[in-house]
Amino acid sequence: MARLTGAQPVAARRWGCAAAAFLILLLTVQAAQKADLSGDATAATINHSLTLLQRLQELLQNGNGSDSVLRVRTAASDEAKVFHTHQLLLSLQSEVFESLLRNQSVVTLHEPPETAALFEKFIRYLYCGGVSILLHQAIPMHQLASKYRVWGLQRGVADYMKTHLASESSQGHVVGWYHYAVRIGDAALQESCLQFLAWNLSAVLGSAEWGSVSVELLLLLLERSDLVLHSELELYTAVEGWLSRRQPEGSVAERVLRSIRYPMIAPSQLFRLQVQSAVLARHYSAVQDLLFQAFQFHAASPLHFAKYFDVNCSMFLPRNYLAPSWGSQWVINNPARDDRSTSFQTQLGPSSHDAGKRVTWNVLFSPRWLPVSLRPVYSDSVSGAVQPVRIEDGRPRLVITPAMSSPDFAGVSFQKTVLVGVRQQGRVLVKHAYSFHQSSDEVADFLAQADLQKRTSEYLIDNSLHLHIIIKPVYHSLIKVKK
Repeated sequence: MARLTGAQPVAARRWGCAAAAFLILLLTVQAAQKADLSGDATAATINHSLTLLQRLQELLQNGNGSDSVLRVRTAASDEAKVFHTHQLLLSLQSEVFESLLRNQSVVTLHEPPETAALFEKFIRYLYCGGVSILLHQAIPMHQLASKYRVWGLQRGVADYMKTHLASESSQGHVVGWYHYAVRIGDAALQESCLQFLAWNLSAVLGSAEWGSVSVELLLLLLERSDLVLHSELELYTAVEGWLSRRQPEGSVAERVLRSIRYPMIAPSQLFRLQVQSAVLARHYSAVQDLLFQAFQFHAASPLHFAKYFDVNCSMFLPRNYLAPSWGSQWVINNPARDDRSTSFQTQLGPSSHDAGKRVTWNVLFSPRWLPVSLRPVYSDSVSGAVQPVRIEDGRPRLVITPAMSSPDFAGVSFQKTVLVGVRQQGRVLVKHAYSFHQSSDEVADFLAQADLQKRTSEYLIDNSLHLHIIIKPVYHSLIKVKK
């Protein structure tokens, strides 16, 4: 490749090196000043770093003292974007650029159109340490940071993606980010996307990105019991639409259909599916045994059914359904003010045999409950004195208890789930899901990180706490009888 030659390029190299050396010197001096002036009451820091950043940005924009040239080409265009840069500044941020520019001053880089479009932003980050991106730019910017081993930018973009899962976009982005996280092996981003999709599945089912869900992701979601959606029928309808559009091979379609929890669908709805669903008709033989078992489940007493079938499997475990028979929404205005209570009823169990049986639940919310270790006690040193207690020492507490006991509870335990909704980008989405079982009336870490005293708390919507309490009845066998 061509190299810069002559007196002017040599001077340019010296100028660029001097600028970079000045930057390093300035940062070193600032660190030394902090160390030297600590503890001195008259100490002051004179900080002109913003001016320096402006000068560096102008250095890139005008190409003053450039000693290296980057030519960025794409397969879709015959023209190359040219960037006049400074070798030392690029090398400080990227070991890839350090290697590329070691023995040559003009480098041609081949980039796909989506990353080439962001290359100027990427180079500006190397000079100024900051960059602004949009949702659709996250993946190509992360690709650039990974390719050129700019680790700080790579971590920054990954953090941006984790904190912007709830941001609204026209075509959706979480499914695409999940698939990208799988390709690059970012387990933390992958899990964040998967959890968001599970807790906000109803919003995803009705969006454009549902059709882009891969087979692997769909099967992972269908395995989960923490999916938040209106009902199992809503999930079946969405899966039916996915199968109709994607037309996967028969074995895949059968695996997907066998992941639906048919016992959680009412018999009348199951009958309608058998008559109206073209997908179910096409693969009926693959799920016929599950449908028959679902009808048996609804027809028999749960205790009798449990004698012959294993009810301790996922097929008979409810997901987090938002329908009224499974729980209740609770909006608490001014949650930092005082204790609140409410009550609601749920169906005893998902079986039609229990359709007419209701369980009443009492719920107590306390914004400043004090653990025993923080409660005020009398002191012997000063008569009658008590330890001061601050409001911030307390923590939110939620207690859920049945208001009744009944012989009908035999063979049924209850898993309680509390969803906390937040408003992000104009949408109300699930931020946290807390689950606990019948053996405990409350969850230990409920809103442990929330600051309900601040009206601007991210856990509040218009100074209100939005909860949705779900009761999941779980049948279990009392007597084991072989078929």
